[in-house]
Amino acid sequence: MSAALRKKVDETYQLSSRKSGGTLRVEVWVDASGRVARFNLAYVNRALFQRDNGRVLGYDNAHGRWHRHYYGKVTVVKKSSFAEIEAIFQKEWTAIAKEMNHGHGQDQG
Repeated sequence: MSAALRKKVDETYQLSSRKSGGTLRVEVWVDASGRVARFNLAYVNRALFQRDNGRVLGYDNAHGRWHRHYYGKVTVVKKSSFAEIEAIFQKEWTAIAKEMNHGHGQDQG
């Protein structure tokens, strides 16, 4: 990791059981010009999924590629803007939470 990167966002949100429980994790590093250089977005809920450190859903660009984690399956995603990936992540974890609240959760583990 380049010394020029600065961690701009480092947030963890504990979700109430009303919102399916679990944890949202957001980490963003920027370069000297303020552009997002590295990121990690994760929805972790060990009650839903035990493998992959409980990561039900996540997006990151570790290892030089942008990819999505979903119940243990990793797929490369077409490089996009961080803002677009962040919006997709928000939409997807909200849908998972909504499913859990309506009793239609998946047993993927």
